[in-house]
Amino acid sequence: MCSRPPPSLAPERKMKKFNIRKVLDGLTAVSSPSPSPQLGAKENELIPETLQSEHFQLCKTVRHGFPYQPSSMAFDPVQKILAIGTQSGALRLFGRPGVECYCQHESGAAVIQLQFLINEGALVSALADDSIHMWNLRQKRPAVLHSLKFNKERITFCHLPFQSKWLYIGSERGNIHIVNVESFTLSGYTIMWNKAIELSSKAHPGPVVHISDNPMDEGKLIIGFESGIVVLWDLKSKRADSRYTYDEAIHSVAWHHEGKQFICSHSDGTLTIWNIKSPARPIQTITPHGKQPKDGKKPEPCKPILKVEYKTTRAGDPFMIFSGGLSYDTVGRRPCLTVMHGKSTAVLEMDYPIVDFLTLCETPYANDFQEPYAVVVLLEKDLVVIDLAQNGYPIFENPYPMMIHESPVTSCEYLADCPVDLIPALYSVGSRQKRQGYSKKEWPISGGNWGLGTQSYPEIIITGHADGSVKFWDASAIMLQVLYKLKTAKVFEKARCKEEKPSTEIVDEDPFAIQLLSWCPESRMLCVAGVSAHVIIYRFSKQEITTEVVQLLEVRLQYELNDLESPDGGGDQTPAPPTPITSPSPQTTAPQSHPSTSSNSSDGMRDNIPCLKVRSSPLKQSPGYQVELVVQLVWVSGEPPQQISSLAINSCYGLVVFGNSNGLAVVDYLQKTVLLNLGTVELYGSNDPYQRQLRSPRKSRQPSGGLCDINEGSATSEDRCKSPTSDNRDISFSRSRSSSVTSIDKESREAITSFFFCETYTRKADGGLTPSLWVGTSLGTVLAISLNMPPAGEQRLLQPVIVSPCGTLIRLKGSILRMAFLDSTGSLLPSAFEPWYEPNAPANGEERDKVRKRRPVSVSPSTSQELNENQYAVVCSEKQAKVIALPSQTCVFKHNITETSFVLRADVVQINAGICVACFCANGHIMTLSLPGLRPLLDVNYLPLTDMRIARTFCFSNLGQALYLTSPTEIQRITYSQEVCENLQEMLGELFTPVETPEAPNRGFFKGLFGGGAQSLDREELFGETGAGKAPRSLAQHVPGPGGIEGMKGAASGIVGDLARARIALDERGQKLGEVEERTAAMMASADSFSKHAHEMMLKCKDKKWYQF
Repeated sequence: MCSRPPPSLAPERKMKKFNIRKVLDGLTAVSSPSPSPQLGAKENELIPETLQSEHFQLCKTVRHGFPYQPSSMAFDPVQKILAIGTQSGALRLFGRPGVECYCQHESGAAVIQLQFLINEGALVSALADDSIHMWNLRQKRPAVLHSLKFNKERITFCHLPFQSKWLYIGSERGNIHIVNVESFTLSGYTIMWNKAIELSSKAHPGPVVHISDNPMDEGKLIIGFESGIVVLWDLKSKRADSRYTYDEAIHSVAWHHEGKQFICSHSDGTLTIWNIKSPARPIQTITPHGKQPKDGKKPEPCKPILKVEYKTTRAGDPFMIFSGGLSYDTVGRRPCLTVMHGKSTAVLEMDYPIVDFLTLCETPYANDFQEPYAVVVLLEKDLVVIDLAQNGYPIFENPYPMMIHESPVTSCEYLADCPVDLIPALYSVGSRQKRQGYSKKEWPISGGNWGLGTQSYPEIIITGHADGSVKFWDASAIMLQVLYKLKTAKVFEKARCKEEKPSTEIVDEDPFAIQLLSWCPESRMLCVAGVSAHVIIYRFSKQEITTEVVQLLEVRLQYELNDLESPDGGGDQTPAPPTPITSPSPQTTAPQSHPSTSSNSSDGMRDNIPCLKVRSSPLKQSPGYQVELVVQLVWVSGEPPQQISSLAINSCYGLVVFGNSNGLAVVDYLQKTVLLNLGTVELYGSNDPYQRQLRSPRKSRQPSGGLCDINEGSATSEDRCKSPTSDNRDISFSRSRSSSVTSIDKESREAITSFFFCETYTRKADGGLTPSLWVGTSLGTVLAISLNMPPAGEQRLLQPVIVSPCGTLIRLKGSILRMAFLDSTGSLLPSAFEPWYEPNAPANGEERDKVRKRRPVSVSPSTSQELNENQYAVVCSEKQAKVIALPSQTCVFKHNITETSFVLRADVVQINAGICVACFCANGHIMTLSLPGLRPLLDVNYLPLTDMRIARTFCFSNLGQALYLTSPTEIQRITYSQEVCENLQEMLGELFTPVETPEAPNRGFFKGLFGGGAQSLDREELFGETGAGKAPRSLAQHVPGPGGIEGMKGAASGIVGDLARARIALDERGQKLGEVEERTAAMMASADSFSKHAHEMMLKCKDKKWYQF
């Protein structure tokens, strides 16, 4: 037993107070703390720090994933760009794979409709707050050029004809207003509802649900009112030509391209086809999914057909495509899209409700044969594109990273600058997992160009999910592509209940949910901890194997000293405390083989039983990650195992360590044994500084309070083996942890919150570096465990690893989050690792001959190998950071990060030529501190913590990269590096590319001679100020957007950019002149009206006698 008294805290109390709290709202005063007076001469030499505050800047880079809660969609058929709007006012634009863009409307109101100015590089959005906005897409970061806010009318529908600058806006009152999209001003031309319907209906016709112009005559406008009335309006004569009335509410209207017929979809599941010359009744009424009664009665009503599209082809029958309309008796049937083509009707079932769909056609002209080739279907949680040209309507393989949320994300890790061979290795095993049966054609949304990023380092994101799956993503150069998916649930017996559709909200029935990931990129060893208190260790192999028996260890982790089965003091014993469940032999018959106290009786306590049952049948393992070992915590005397709160793997030592609120266990995965199984109290040995009350395990079960234990408050025994999160508990985020170092709340347990494997000094008297494991707890204590490793090679598998706790090293306020080590020059010391080798190589193969040697910890060439060579330990807790000199264990730098909040995530990262501590606080601040001096370099109030998802997924990586889940379906990447911010413009893709607009269809000789071709209309004459006058000012107000000169900074360089900038500058100047002109005109108009009124009064009064007044 080598437990030692904790180092004296006296030197720390004598240290000078550092004056580094001068942080003013995101501006940091860089004031270096003075070194402690107790330092030795050698340690007192200042290490030069390369990082300064000018190296840091915070900005969002790119957002990946499916747009959360989508509400609308539009497509530019010439540019081939897709836009999706959401209920929170977000705008996502998609071009070819890798070209993505995210924008946000300031108001956050839902996007109800989107309209592209086709091939113009602009987009109009209509919002639920009755505002419309013009977005400029000719710059890498689109910006709003103009906005118009309606005050008296609610917007329900918009229509912008191709190559027109006049936007029709329908309102809830049934009126139609017209907006000039160039100047974003209202025309004086208005179509009032009462004029449109006149005496054809006694009641109000309801909101406008559709507006479109006749494909062959721009002067004729179809207006669909919700109540079932359709009006054909003549724009020139300002009156209705025809009115078409049906007794069912209308949801949508679509034209035949020849402009002689249109089709309406109704709320009773019917489609009515009308001839524009016969307003009396529809020429055809069909109920596609209704049962046809034999006695000639009307078919029974069906669910509403929410949208219909009617598309023609030159060679064959037209396509009629609609959503909804299913019979009411199809209970439990999934949402459907129906494609009617000739005599065939295909009903395509979708996984989620349909939000909207669009038919992609070869031509942008409404008066030509449409030639549809695909249908884009926007679902609540997916985007599906159907190939109309192939038999059976196969779907296209979606190249965007839209299935991040296939199962809810429960944990996340980010590795920038990882080994270069990793991505090809993961891709090669992942490419075999691809589904078959997709369309053979190219993805049809193919617009835009990739950025010319100079950033070339490989980046990997790993996501753990509620269903136990782990996904590896290639995140290099601000793109995202799935590489490989691992299903950890395969290791366990399947549940007897029916497999249901995966839910995208985290529910309590997720026994396999991934809570923690620990990965060694160099050796490719992977370790995951799940919510059912299980740990699985995986090796990477390129060969398929069948594992006859999954190797299993069961561990009994307890908190109370009097219940522990390990020898008193818990010192050097090897290989493990003699518990009956740590047998190295594979366990095949599961719990029955273990001692169990009447686990069959209804009131009996469960004991020695894990939460999940490991499968007993052989497991076929494909190339990729293959199970090496499963470790499970078991029930103890009726108490379920506590969730695992910390996890680490080290490939060099062949060890995995995990901890929870009871204690920790060290497992040798090479020899398949438990080396150490200690309660937290035992780590201190006889020098425990806290006055703890021993208690029965079932009196109180307080979760660890660490971030991995998401269920706040006390949980029932059933809950302990359930999901780590649930959305209804996401908001409660307060933690009652004692921040005092000298007293402990009687109800709380000291949880193990972090680990670090390193070669360092574990005692003050150490003459050299020894392998060790550093352990951080929720009460701010850092303890060390010394590791005595056998020689590498054959002996490593035969001789035991000896582990011995060494007692307390350091104390900090708050839970320990992160530990790292620096050499004497201030360079980061990486953990030792073993290079990857093929584990399933043949016995006589070259791979087996390679001696697997431990990689020595890299030492800077400038340092000498003297015995008194020092190191620095960097420790960061929820409240403060400290830098400790080793082996003397004196605190050389200390910084209180936050007084009122607490740090959620801290990482020691490499950026530019230096290293720093990056922290994300619960109050939304992102901070960086220099190393080793802990000077504040960046402090930005970035994002107030709104839910647990952000806390659970936020992570920093090297080279200024960071990410978090901004919604259940989207990853937001940010950078805190000034260099990346500067280069971001180059890295982003271009949405707009110069493309020639296709030629308009030829009218043909006879059509031109006898009429009947497309009729054009001078809209300027009708809607312009001279023809229609000005609209009342109170109706809507114009708001100039921020996308002026600022937005143009991102425009392409060279002549195009210069021209664009000049054009915008002229626009802005014109706008300002226009505003001045408007104000002058308004003053003149008011003066004019005043004089007119005065004149009228004078005329009225001139001939009147006094008694006539």
